[in-house]
Amino acid sequence: MRHRKKRQKLTKTIGQRRALLRSLISSIILKERIITTEGKAKKIKPFLEKYISRAKEDTLANRRFLLREFSSKVVNKLIKELGPRYKTRSGGYSRLIKINLRKNDAAQMAIIELIK
Repeated sequence: MRHRKKRQKLTKTIGQRRALLRSLISSIILKERIITTEGKAKKIKPFLEKYISRAKEDTLANRRFLLREFSSKVVNKLIKELGPRYKTRSGGYSRLIKINLRKNDAAQMAIIELIK
């Protein structure tokens, strides 16, 4: 039975959802700020926090874990720039800011960005 197993599916199949989340997280890491819908932003925030926490310590195991998910360009930025930046911070690496509704379908939009 699926009691208490509700989660946001973003109206996509599992493969499409994983690809979407992976590309959104890669974009945030590379650009440090993106505009997306509020539902997608809320969905990717915990994953982003986990990956940045892994990048704070540059070990072979952490590099391999990150390389399973992302390209080497993204992993290098995570480990060389973002890891040292958040070394003393224990969490809360990203910020979610709600903005206006999207014009064509009135979806709630949000900015998700990395804290400096």
